[in-house]
Amino acid sequence: MSDANEGLPTLTFQGSRSQVVADSIRKAILSGKLAPGQPLVERELSQQFGVSKTPVREALIGLVGSGLVDQHHYRGMTVQRVSPELARDVFETRDRLEPYAIGLAAHRVDDADVSEAQTVLDRAGEHGRRGAWIDMQLLNRSFHRRLYGACGNPVMCRYLDGLQDLVALISLSGWTQRTTWEQEHAEHQRILDAVAARDAAAAEAEARAHMNGFVTQLMDSLAAEDRGPTNTT
Repeated sequence: MSDANEGLPTLTFQGSRSQVVADSIRKAILSGKLAPGQPLVERELSQQFGVSKTPVREALIGLVGSGLVDQHHYRGMTVQRVSPELARDVFETRDRLEPYAIGLAAHRVDDADVSEAQTVLDRAGEHGRRGAWIDMQLLNRSFHRRLYGACGNPVMCRYLDGLQDLVALISLSGWTQRTTWEQEHAEHQRILDAVAARDAAAAEAEARAHMNGFVTQLMDSLAAEDRGPTNTT
């Protein structure tokens, strides 16, 4: 067993084995315990989790589908790397769908929906203040899902759900580049305020500004990282 996978959690099975393994690998990737580009070897992971290779293989195939794992003919499966190209493609797709869905949701939400979203957002802020980025990201994910999930278009929701893992990975990469969670949290509040006011145009505009601001900042950071350190001599 390689040292790279040490520290992965012991599993408690309360669902299908492949789903439990997938959830554990997902959290390990988003927490950085499994690093970008790191090989994911079925035999090693099955030993670590105490399961056969079959649920590990099924879990990895599912994570390839969600984008967290990259599959290559020669290299096998590895943890996805966040590149400027990947970030652009994900956020271009998201930009076409999610702000519109949130605008639609503003016509359909009720007070209970708004209250639940506010509770999730407040909890995310508490985790952000403690520097618990993974827990905050999971709550941000739930916050976004509660908003666009009320749009009334299940096909659109399925497409957006399919982007969630990659959005989480890219968002966490952005936080390692630049600490922006406070600004993003304030933007989330503005989106929710517009939804609560049933102002579809403002909700859509706030959501689009939030997503575009983050991706612009992230793309600048990733491009600088690709260029490497600047020689100032």
